[in-house]
Amino acid sequence: MLYGHSEHRPTVQPLASSVKIVVSGGFGVGKTTLIGAISEIEPLATEADMTEVSVGVDDPGLAAGKTTTTVALDFGRITLDANLVLYLFGTPGQKRFEFLWDDLLDGALGGVILVDTDRVEDCYPVLDFFEERRTPFVVAVNRFDRGMEFELEEVREALDLDPTVHLMECDARDRESVKLVLVALLEQILRARQAPAYA
Repeated sequence: MLYGHSEHRPTVQPLASSVKIVVSGGFGVGKTTLIGAISEIEPLATEADMTEVSVGVDDPGLAAGKTTTTVALDFGRITLDANLVLYLFGTPGQKRFEFLWDDLLDGALGGVILVDTDRVEDCYPVLDFFEERRTPFVVAVNRFDRGMEFELEEVREALDLDPTVHLMECDARDRESVKLVLVALLEQILRARQAPAYA
């Protein structure tokens, strides 16, 4: 016997489970901000300066002072506890980068779809994308300082969301607010896995 007494045996730490989460939504909705607010590491952001070529193509909406845009992905990490690590991947919001979405969603257990209530229609392609791939998601209304106020039920109706999809408000700049969104997503994933389709 290699170890004569149990107290001399090395402590084996259980391996943490890693979960891939995708953060998506329209252009300028706050995906990069959300990942930066929660990530425990310096987030990787593939930001590029917006140029004259993007004028009339990329509408920043309320983020009129926006000077950069994600051209590939954002990446961050958050450890929820000793057994669970979330890896966050942010998609680019522009339609011309949709070809990247398949790769970013591959292997993801779920997603957060951010909504700007001034431009709800920007979410339609993202919602369709997640629904077609049967990927669980939550919808988070990012409350901009100057954004139009709509009740959550108005947003649900505008997006034609299934009643089972969790819809909530958030502030993508606030770590605690983002944490609540991620917890809601994990609950949504668990519910989806307990549904008859997974049986």
